[in-house]
Amino acid sequence: MDRIDPRRSALLLFDILNGHVKTREAEARWRPVLAAAAALLAAARRHGVMVAYACAAHRADNATSAHTVRDTDNRLRPVAPDAPPEFKPVVAAGTWGAQIVEELAPEPADYVVPKYRWSAFHQTYLELALRTRGVDTLILAGGSTDVGIAGTAYAARDLDYNLVVVSDACTSPEQDNHEQFLMRVFPRMARVRTTAQVAAMLSGSN
Repeated sequence: MDRIDPRRSALLLFDILNGHVKTREAEARWRPVLAAAAALLAAARRHGVMVAYACAAHRADNATSAHTVRDTDNRLRPVAPDAPPEFKPVVAAGTWGAQIVEELAPEPADYVVPKYRWSAFHQTYLELALRTRGVDTLILAGGSTDVGIAGTAYAARDLDYNLVVVSDACTSPEQDNHEQFLMRVFPRMARVRTTAQVAAMLSGSN
């Protein structure tokens, strides 16, 4: 419980992209999360942990995005039954908004995984990359806690990966959802730890 083997672990930074982070509405909320994620990334690099980034890569016309029938959008605003499909994604592949924030810039040896759904595993090469590296433990950070982090955590659990969710390096616009997942959902499938705790677990000092 108090150790993470760096040789069999991977850090997955989820959707920490300009379009999600560098906005007037989100920047203040993301500021402490970015600081935690930067410390987490530094610890991972220091101990030789595999580093991967899951990055939304939607077409500009939203033609590869999910268009399911649902009650609300991601901000819980009601969706009218006759509402037309959305044709502008939050972030479109190839734009500034879809780039990883410079504070957490990837290095040449890192894995940048384009994704098209909430789960970083769905029809991506992530699971292949993890198996090739002999990884059995996934360290998750980023946003949103109740959307992409949750979707990826459920998929990872079903694939029998050990999970560590980094509580202070995750965020969501819906604070109550964020807290509920950290307190009542993720402990059932993962170890929920802070950045400092994860760093100690990697170094074997905890």
